[in-house]
Amino acid sequence: MGFLISFEGGEGCGKSTQIKRFSQYLTEKKVDFLLVREPGGTEVGEKIRQILLDNKSDLSPETEFLLFSASRNKLISEVVKPALAEGKVVVMDRYFDSSYAYQGYAGKLRLNDIKKITDFAIGDGALPDLTFLLDLSYEDGLKRKSLDENLKNLDRFEQKGKMYHDRVRAGYLDIAKHNKKRVFVIDGSQTPDQVFGEIVGEFEKRYNRKK
Repeated sequence: MGFLISFEGGEGCGKSTQIKRFSQYLTEKKVDFLLVREPGGTEVGEKIRQILLDNKSDLSPETEFLLFSASRNKLISEVVKPALAEGKVVVMDRYFDSSYAYQGYAGKLRLNDIKKITDFAIGDGALPDLTFLLDLSYEDGLKRKSLDENLKNLDRFEQKGKMYHDRVRAGYLDIAKHNKKRVFVIDGSQTPDQVFGEIVGEFEKRYNRKK
């Protein structure tokens, strides 16, 4: 079997930057890998992504979660599991922890309901070997995003405000607390080089151990 990695974190935590750097690192090391994102990664998933991120979409947390789960099912069954079976390293830009943090802790859906549907959507053999959680406050994340893009271009989730995103962050940290063997928390306020150094160091330790 391959090695499954997920990257998680709130808005503006630097996740996209680090995934790009990590992908370059894997390429340089000649590691056979696949990069996918949630929601998305399949034709159906990309259409669902457009609905979920569209500022004009009026969606309840229940609808959000079910759409995410539909996209997740297609991605895991058609892309991720076959790649793992081929022995590849699969890098996921968000995975089911996002549903717990955003629709569960922040959206106030029952965590047990999320677990049941998630287990049904992904089936067996698709749990991450390692999850990187880039932890950053809402204020610092928003400052970063405002430097990178015009605020009017923020998507539907990015526009939900401080109280919502504070609950997202608290949710992620609670997930990490209860999954210490899988979730590796990184202080997202560090420099990009410091964050990347922690990512590479932890990956090499876990990956070499599994090989």
